[in-house]
Amino acid sequence: MNEKNSDCTRRRFLTTAASGLVSAGLAGLAPGISFAQEAKAVADDRKKEIIYRQLGKEGMKVPIVSMGAMNSSNPGIIQASYELGVRHFDTAANYQYGRNEQMVGNVLKKMGVRDKANIGTKVYIPEQRVDDPKAARKKIVELCEGSLMRLKTDYVDILYIHSVSDPADVDDPGIRDAFADLKEQKKIRHSGLATHGRMAEVINEATRVGFYDIILTSFNFTMADDAAMMGALDNAAKNGISIIAMKTQAGGQRLPNPESLRNYSSSTIATAALKWVMRNENIATSIPGYDNFEHMKEDFSVASDLEFTPDEKKFLSDNDVKLSMGFCRQCEQCLVSCPNNADIPTLMRTHMYAAQYANFHHARMTLDEIPKQAGLLACKSCNSCLAQCVHSVDIARRIDELKLMYA
Repeated sequence: MNEKNSDCTRRRFLTTAASGLVSAGLAGLAPGISFAQEAKAVADDRKKEIIYRQLGKEGMKVPIVSMGAMNSSNPGIIQASYELGVRHFDTAANYQYGRNEQMVGNVLKKMGVRDKANIGTKVYIPEQRVDDPKAARKKIVELCEGSLMRLKTDYVDILYIHSVSDPADVDDPGIRDAFADLKEQKKIRHSGLATHGRMAEVINEATRVGFYDIILTSFNFTMADDAAMMGALDNAAKNGISIIAMKTQAGGQRLPNPESLRNYSSSTIATAALKWVMRNENIATSIPGYDNFEHMKEDFSVASDLEFTPDEKKFLSDNDVKLSMGFCRQCEQCLVSCPNNADIPTLMRTHMYAAQYANFHHARMTLDEIPKQAGLLACKSCNSCLAQCVHSVDIARRIDELKLMYA
């Protein structure tokens, strides 16, 4: 059997076997070992060492590819990821209504590797925020303690304030006081901020304030022309802030438009996009979201090899692909053009979670965060927003698709 056919057979085995375990209700911890061993054997064939970078200010180093656990509900994938070499796991209090934290915590505890693994979680989503600093401080501490209980741990390595898109929210005294309390109690090691809206502005403000240790931000190859974002990342890194990248594959584009798939394999698309992110040395690690063993193996292969293949170079230089991806950068420039005041950026994220991640629970939760008067039905598909969108996102079509799913 030649190398190409052997690799295809491995992929079919991983995907088919994993699906069978999940459907049979047998996706516990033990299967992860064999899957990880198979994947590790492939990695070993490459004879390349995993690339590590520093994360935080305590000398901690992690592989440049970590795991975004949001879309996964199979504990076997958490175990297999750890055995393959993943050391940082990203979750949040509101992912799968808390069950995602429970899964990550259960696996790491049963494996007995909590002291070797790194956990980042997120609390205090926008609708939980209050103006009173004392109330905010108390709320954040309570939310963190709930996460610690679900994660079955005494501390988290990173606690993020979730979904910050307004620079004015960066220097919130309630957040600063809560994080100071939690650090003093040794319940968190690093203070973090997560952003996927107005990222450059938020990152620059966080750098100016100097309070946060780690920033989690959207970053992918569709932003190659975003000079403000590149400058913000460079400035933050030079000031000692570690950057973790999310949305690395332009919003879960494992299977983009049919035209792209005719020219490039889904594997090429995934690894090219992830390599592009991690070739930026301002990025400490990335958290691609995967929910099967095949994608786990694809993503982690990048951790030991950042050299582009000829196909990956061709893909990344294809301007038609960038246009067709239509990744919404959450810049909010479209808001002023909507005559009905629809919350277009959040609707675009909802579409991404549903149509690209196939995470319908998180899509529903995100949709429910929007005030009714700015929600799905506020959009009349008038296309007024298109003139303001500088990133060629087909906004009206995506909102129409959302209406078919949720209206």
